[in-house]
Amino acid sequence: MIETSIKLSFAKAFLVSFGDEIALDDINIQKTRPEIEGDFTINIFPFVKYAKKSPQETAKILGNEVQKTLPEISSFNVINGFLNFCLSESYWVSKFLIICKTIRYGIKSINPNSNPVLIEYSSPNTNKPLHLGHIRNNLLGFSISEILKAAGINNKKVNLVNDRGIHICKSMLAWERWGDGETPEIAKMKGDHLVGKYYVMFDKMFKAEVKEMVDHGTLEEAAIAQSGLLIDAHKMLLMWENDNEYITKLWIKMNEWVCKGFEATYKRMGVNFDKIYYESDTYLLGKEIVNQGLKDGVLIQKEDGSIWADLTSEGLDQKLLLRADGTSVYMTQDLGTANLRQQDFNPSKMLYVVGNEQNYHFDVLKLVLKKLGFDYWNNITHISYGMVELPEGKMKSREGTVVDADDLMDEMVNTAKEVTQELGKASELELEAQNLLYEQIGLGALKYFILKVDPKKTMMFNPKESIDFNGNTGPFIQYTHARIRSLLAKAEEKSFDFDINLLKINRKETDLIILLSEFPSTVQAAAAQYSPAIIANYVYNLAKEYNQFYHESNVLKEENANLRKFRLQLTLCTGDTIKTSLKLLGIQAPERM
Repeated sequence: MIETSIKLSFAKAFLVSFGDEIALDDINIQKTRPEIEGDFTINIFPFVKYAKKSPQETAKILGNEVQKTLPEISSFNVINGFLNFCLSESYWVSKFLIICKTIRYGIKSINPNSNPVLIEYSSPNTNKPLHLGHIRNNLLGFSISEILKAAGINNKKVNLVNDRGIHICKSMLAWERWGDGETPEIAKMKGDHLVGKYYVMFDKMFKAEVKEMVDHGTLEEAAIAQSGLLIDAHKMLLMWENDNEYITKLWIKMNEWVCKGFEATYKRMGVNFDKIYYESDTYLLGKEIVNQGLKDGVLIQKEDGSIWADLTSEGLDQKLLLRADGTSVYMTQDLGTANLRQQDFNPSKMLYVVGNEQNYHFDVLKLVLKKLGFDYWNNITHISYGMVELPEGKMKSREGTVVDADDLMDEMVNTAKEVTQELGKASELELEAQNLLYEQIGLGALKYFILKVDPKKTMMFNPKESIDFNGNTGPFIQYTHARIRSLLAKAEEKSFDFDINLLKINRKETDLIILLSEFPSTVQAAAAQYSPAIIANYVYNLAKEYNQFYHESNVLKEENANLRKFRLQLTLCTGDTIKTSLKLLGIQAPERM
């Protein structure tokens, strides 16, 4: 890398000029700020005490010495003790030739025999359909997997379907009481939507029951505890965990409705999994682990029979693992699932893509696994992300105030259709191709709007802002790619080979090459930080830079044949890199728009 060459030359120049050796790690080299002339900058201030000269004078001496020994440096300047190096035009053209000739540029090969990284995402509850929060979760998980693959890291995508627990019983009980045999076919609804309807109905009836008791003088806390609906839901959970035949059949039926609905949503969203786990299978494994921990004296049992992990010595509190009636909690099944995955894959890491409201949960999970003697506890990483909020405020599933994933995708595609038709961008396409394009633009807009935000940040989602053919949006980047493909299709040349010795490039062309050269390191940075936002912001800058180049430079109409071929090759490489970047985000790159 050129940064390493500059560092080595700088260290040598310091030894020659001032007689002192400096460590390469002490040399802080960064990209030069956009408003300053240069490509790379070194901060001189840490070395002034050794040089015993002013920062300005020290920088000039070192700049001259580096320029003499490193032919890639064409010039340098000094601003306030910062030494800015400009790389030569020939260096960037040579770099571009390497980019052109590299197959799958920026993408590393995976060693299939290496222990995989597991990425858990989605983790839906089978008492409701997927909503906007799930969309961010799924898009993050899938994109992180694609980015890790591009960085050469073997990984497997896994999903844990939360298909048991008190929340599931609430839907089941409501359907049993008020469903009158309704099915997805009768209701003409997706199964996950139908079951979600009964989850909302339970909450409505439960609140009405509590309100009636409160209105008759019962304290609210006591009314909740005495709620017949809630008591019956807990009874159903206990019967279920004791393999009651009727409850088990009811659960299987409603679970199948929901899972079929999930599959349709996942397919449209463009995400998938290498393996799906079910909490109804893993919670029993978790119970075994907890009971063994009690026998080993690692866990404690209270007078009511409940089992706990005492984490007070680790700075936390006591954590419930099994209730007094023997039923499990989320932590129980997470213990079982983690152990099963360790046996299935022997992973190098287990990544959990879960919202930041579960930060404490994963701190506890790691400590409990450690206390129980599982060596892999420290391989667990919680990829915590911020919640998605709407201009109207937070969503609440049980109150039915969520933005449904299926409805949102419909809305995005319909909006894409309206905007595209207004701009006349699809008028030449056949109807089937138009509908495909609307789907690509609508879902591309949704995915990009969500993924361009740093995962750790809470984000505000506004569908209207996401579909715009200008600005930092998915459709803008997709349109840039389509423009590139259209331009290349019109080119008369069959080969874009150019003669490097006859070429002189301008600043805009250099800036594009610089951005292209940063793609491999951008992929590695995104993988290291588990952040699709790094890729999203990179591809936006690349598309923006190409559009500036396109407006300022002739491509097809350039009279100089060698320069025209170079610009066509530059266009081709840019288009390929945009397409690859979008793929890492799970976004399709239309050929025509």
